[in-house]
Amino acid sequence: MDTKTTIRAVVLSGGSGTRLWPFSREAYPKQFLSFTEGTTLFQDTVSRIVHWQVQDAFEILPPLVVCNEMHRFLVAEQLHQAGVERGLIVLEPAGRNTAPALTLAALLALEEGGDPILVVLPSDHYVADVEGFRQRLRDAVALAAEGGIVTFGIVPTKPETGFGYIRRGAACGNHAFVLGGFTEKPDTLTAEEYLASGEYLWNSGIFILRAGTWLEAIDRHRPDILRACRAACDGSRRDAEFVRVDKASFLKCPSDSIDYAVMEKLAGEAGGTPRGIVLPLDVGWSDLGSWPALAAIRPSDNDGNVMVGDVFAKDTRNSLLYSQSRFLAAVGLSDLVVIETSDAVLVAHKDCAQDVKAITDHLKRTERSEHVYHSRVHRPWGDYESIGFGSRYQVKRLTIKPGASLSLQLHHHRAEHWIVVKGTARVVRGDESFLLTENESTFIPLGVKHRLENPGAIPLEIIEVQSGSYLGEDDIVRFEDRYNRLESS
Repeated sequence: MDTKTTIRAVVLSGGSGTRLWPFSREAYPKQFLSFTEGTTLFQDTVSRIVHWQVQDAFEILPPLVVCNEMHRFLVAEQLHQAGVERGLIVLEPAGRNTAPALTLAALLALEEGGDPILVVLPSDHYVADVEGFRQRLRDAVALAAEGGIVTFGIVPTKPETGFGYIRRGAACGNHAFVLGGFTEKPDTLTAEEYLASGEYLWNSGIFILRAGTWLEAIDRHRPDILRACRAACDGSRRDAEFVRVDKASFLKCPSDSIDYAVMEKLAGEAGGTPRGIVLPLDVGWSDLGSWPALAAIRPSDNDGNVMVGDVFAKDTRNSLLYSQSRFLAAVGLSDLVVIETSDAVLVAHKDCAQDVKAITDHLKRTERSEHVYHSRVHRPWGDYESIGFGSRYQVKRLTIKPGASLSLQLHHHRAEHWIVVKGTARVVRGDESFLLTENESTFIPLGVKHRLENPGAIPLEIIEVQSGSYLGEDDIVRFEDRYNRLESS
């Protein structure tokens, strides 16, 4: 009896998306944001594979996500929201680029049985024609099943200098070409020559291959990466849906990309296994690597303006006006990007939009936090937002999800006053346990163990007033935590 080909998405989610600041920040990067119809880029990426209706031909396994420790609860929550309950989340102790990330994923995929075809996807790309993508993916899966290492090359629409390029070689069937080589981001003249030749495609960073094929290739070309990753997997431990690889072993792993570690070494090989293969892809793809790239996928008005949020424009043309929390008015502007959030505003000419990274570099040098956190900070139990502060006090709005609770904790340097504005709270304070409802409050003295829980069916909203000599988030001593954050407190 024939067995179905098994397919598993490997979603690489280690990026920080600094070029879309101030929306994208280190603690909440662009892959976890929604820029189109409500779902996030991460959820769209997962859904392109997980919700692919191909039961007659393939078996779609739960996805495997590789991310860093900071984003683990975001990944888990967004998988749940996307209807994915059995995904595996691999936590990297530190970033080591895409080749080690894929090696970890391949080792774990084989460990769970079989030799699935892995569809390796960056988590932050946009695809307009999802069905077209899936049709080309069928071709890629067939080539991968025969031992090919397949990458999608995006059919270029302009002489883009912000992407790397792939040169295609001889045709090899199934709409595919032998992988001819890779080039770095070109200058404008070179990009124009690439476009005119018809032989070059944009490098998508998407790969389709068997898990075993990748391990054979990485063993041949970068055995040092395989050794370090195997040791990290051998020392790993499971924590619910999280896989924590051994930190000491993984930190010894060299950093390298899939392109440099393996694919460039396969370029030009017409025979043998594995083979490097490129498939042209023309499905309205974008890496959303800048604000103008985002504007290109949104509808515009008759003046070429893309306006999102509470925005008014007069005598303004070809501009992106994006308001998150306030009224934004633009008069007499042209070719600008104006992005408003509750704690930062970006104004830039479209031609300079790639230079946003200079802003995040400045924020790091000056030890500010706006490159890391939004004013609203997400936690596994919900989120909090700072709404006022002074030299010895801070006011926050906490939202706790139904059934969720903060850890049992204490603070050495601050006391807290809690006021319930919506829902019902269960409070532990020292040896006491009691309920608070709307318009009721309590005081947590400095140094007293406490916990806040939402036992209700609606979100719990709390106004928290902190007072003391130090109000930093690192003044937390955890004693019990359902999210296993004790070792990082």
